[in-house]
Amino acid sequence: MKRIFLTPKRDTAGTVIVCKGEWDLYSADQVESEIRTLSLPTQPKACRIDFSGVDRFDSAGIVMLLELKERLEKHCESIALEGLNERQQKMLELLAKGYDSQSLPRREENLFAKIGRHTVEKLQMGVEFLRFLGEFSAASLRVLLKPHTFRLRETVYHIEHSGVDALFIIALTSILVGLVIAYQTLVQLQQFGADIYVVDAIGIAITRELGPMITAIVIAGRSASSYAAEIGTMKLTEEISAMETMGFDPYTFLVVPRIVALIVAMPLLIFFADIMGILGGMLATKIQVDISFLYFLQRLQEVLAAKHYILGIIKGPFFALIIAATGCFHGFRVTGDTESIGIETTASVVHAIFFVIACDAVFSVIYTQLGY
Repeated sequence: MKRIFLTPKRDTAGTVIVCKGEWDLYSADQVESEIRTLSLPTQPKACRIDFSGVDRFDSAGIVMLLELKERLEKHCESIALEGLNERQQKMLELLAKGYDSQSLPRREENLFAKIGRHTVEKLQMGVEFLRFLGEFSAASLRVLLKPHTFRLRETVYHIEHSGVDALFIIALTSILVGLVIAYQTLVQLQQFGADIYVVDAIGIAITRELGPMITAIVIAGRSASSYAAEIGTMKLTEEISAMETMGFDPYTFLVVPRIVALIVAMPLLIFFADIMGILGGMLATKIQVDISFLYFLQRLQEVLAAKHYILGIIKGPFFALIIAATGCFHGFRVTGDTESIGIETTASVVHAIFFVIACDAVFSVIYTQLGY
């Protein structure tokens, strides 16, 4: 479990920052990270820092306390320190005389410590993602049991935003990929006088693999980042907190419409990408070896079985679920500053593309084992 060192609470008198745990040199990086991402009050009021819950401390912990106090001074009318024992008070007075927020004692980490820390962070993120999927599943079940709660208008909006608005870039990318596949395949086939087999390669490669993959990568770049930025901004401006206060479920209002919209749009986008990719291959073969469009289509009809198209389309809903869920998940991970939005938005695109490629690899193994 992730250790929490700061817990902000609000009351009528203002904001109380409850400090707990071990504030020492070994935890200084984590404490500083929480201080920098701490959700600060939007209106200037009195702030209190409760230090009574700290189990262990050293000079690094007191420096962290001074940094927390300095950060709160920019947003609060007055700052009060509570729960300091005599030893902590003396150390605070001593360090306050020469405190510089830019100089922080840090513990040097060796290679194994860094690997261990990053491993634990990724495992914690994995647990958080499973929790997110559980919340989404529960929200989806509630919507199925009460269909009137389904946000149809928002879903249609996201179908347009994530699907229709992406048609141009998908068309352009698919045509260029079709051209590349055709030219590279013809270079090899012309050595054996087997130019016509370029139709087989283009049709099967585009419909089974490249069409779905191109569409998923483009949508991951557009929609995963969009979802993360939108939800992250709502969390930063406390709109999600206000939604929860009014009794609305953020997953029902924000996550379900986005995921359903992408699941609906993705197979249609893959079908469109298949057509554009094959069109690009047709243009390349016409230019390079003068195969007419009519002959190309006749050959394509002979060699391209319906199963290849269906096997590619089947991947669409799975890719859509991965992309939308990853974008929404990283949006909910945004903390109290604008830098966090950029970090989580970038992470959403990277992770979405990685998981899409991994999912495609799983599908390839399954199709091979099934003889497809």
